[in-house]
Amino acid sequence: MKRSRRFKRVAAKPKPKKPIPATALVDADDDEETRPLQRFEGPITELSVDKMAILPFSFFQIDALDLAPRLLGKFLRRDDVVLQITEVEAYRPNDSACHGRFGITARTAPVFGAGGHAYVYLCYGLHSMLNVVADKEGVGAAVLIRSCAPITGMEIIQQRRVQKTDKPVLLTGPGKVGQALGLSTEWSNHPLFTSGGLEILDGPEPEKILVGPRVGIEYALPEHVNALWRFAVAGTPWISAPKNTLRPP
Repeated sequence: MKRSRRFKRVAAKPKPKKPIPATALVDADDDEETRPLQRFEGPITELSVDKMAILPFSFFQIDALDLAPRLLGKFLRRDDVVLQITEVEAYRPNDSACHGRFGITARTAPVFGAGGHAYVYLCYGLHSMLNVVADKEGVGAAVLIRSCAPITGMEIIQQRRVQKTDKPVLLTGPGKVGQALGLSTEWSNHPLFTSGGLEILDGPEPEKILVGPRVGIEYALPEHVNALWRFAVAGTPWISAPKNTLRPP
């Protein structure tokens, strides 16, 4: 499989990524899941989402820093709710901001599982934060889903969020995404590459992305605080604050 360009570990200017042709995103060891990841033009509709394949297990078996930008434009689906991923953050091994720094505990054990599983934790005891585990089993890395755009199930999203609005405030923040999907920590370890429950579907690769430092990790080492490991779709309003720290790569 052709690998996407890896972003640098620290806050140096990363080199621009080249778009990955849809026909190149094929995993040779997927058996019946072996297929080109689909590219769709024009507005996303419920019909086009229904045609999109669930991303295979092997899609997630890469470094979190490679996986994070590749998740932009993909879809999270739980029952009638479909969200398109617009902003993410990478958390890696030996990263002083990663939950894996604590080692394997009852809370962090899912982070050390195989890539493609969910890791959901509570922030401030209130907000369910959805992460996608990255890399091979035992590595301890994940990608936090920071923001999404709604595709289907708006009424359910609004009910769960207790907000009757269709503005970006509805889904711009990781706690809001977890609430919109109706998640709890019981979803940790859920396989996102299988049908049923919570799934990640293929979606269009963004034309342009933005990068910047991660949010709310002031406790981490300076090289990790400043690392450009936050990624967002350029040109969309569905991005969380602060936006002024995001720049083209």
